[in-house]
Amino acid sequence: MEDKILVTAQFYNDEFASDERQQGMEHLSKYGELVLEKEELHAEDGQGVVASVASSSLYTDAFYEAATDLRIIARWGVGFDKVNVEAATRHGVLITVTPVHMDTVAEYAITQWLATLKRVYTLNRLSHGGDFSIIRTYEAQGSVLGLYGCGRIGQEVAQRARPLLGENGRLLIYDSRPDIGEIAARYGGEVVDSPHALFEQCDTVSLHVSGDETIVDYDLLTSMKPHASLINPSRGNLVDDAAVNRALNEDKLYYYVVDDPVNGPRTIHKDHPRIICTNHNAGISVESTIRLDQKTIQQVTDVLEHRRPDFVLNEEVLDHPRVKEWLNS
Repeated sequence: MEDKILVTAQFYNDEFASDERQQGMEHLSKYGELVLEKEELHAEDGQGVVASVASSSLYTDAFYEAATDLRIIARWGVGFDKVNVEAATRHGVLITVTPVHMDTVAEYAITQWLATLKRVYTLNRLSHGGDFSIIRTYEAQGSVLGLYGCGRIGQEVAQRARPLLGENGRLLIYDSRPDIGEIAARYGGEVVDSPHALFEQCDTVSLHVSGDETIVDYDLLTSMKPHASLINPSRGNLVDDAAVNRALNEDKLYYYVVDDPVNGPRTIHKDHPRIICTNHNAGISVESTIRLDQKTIQQVTDVLEHRRPDFVLNEEVLDHPRVKEWLNS
């Protein structure tokens, strides 16, 4: 039986078709039959699978148990909550991520920062509704921008924001990492010691945090200035949706921007004029999809040719007997 390589449905999105993608898929097909990744992977999907380029599908324990030839799950992106890292590690399967679209997310955050300061969304709605009022807007220079989290993406944002803030603008950063002082100094930023200190002082706060735990609640939101905005290019779950909806309705802040669709827990935001939802698109551009395609394809190729790939998430799996059988053999 021919080996199988699961590929994300993203590879079949004509909106992002490219010569690079076509060449990459042709290259992958030399190593096995390309099979479209299902939304949920179970035992019956595992036989003969040697690799997967995965997007947002759910990988069950039963799949890993059945996929005895599987070497790698290459995540088309950086999220890994659905690939079941624990089961993969237990069964000797590498999980890789592709942090090659950080600048794309940073550009998104900068764009939303400027758009919210300039009240672009409100002005557009007013004009289309026949109201041609001139309203108050704000400048980036001289303002206070806050970054909650300053990892790879936060640092890309800081690099782009610093010139726009000008001499009198302030870049405030909250992050618990031990080297945050050194990182902040690199970008002319100031470290604050709590999320409250960040939210109270800033005209805009941008979230750059991983994980699913809710870290922004009603108390934190209502400490913001009424003209301030919150931008969330990370995960919707980081912010209490009911709380941010309520705070906006009470005019405790002006805009909430979240890179999530208006469904599930965010259905509450439907048709709210000052809540902007963008369908997980922050890291997606023509250019970034090419980089994501190329990196995941290279990661799979490396593993199938007995090499260690870039950006291994579960590095402890490198000591697993199954991995040692093929790595550098």
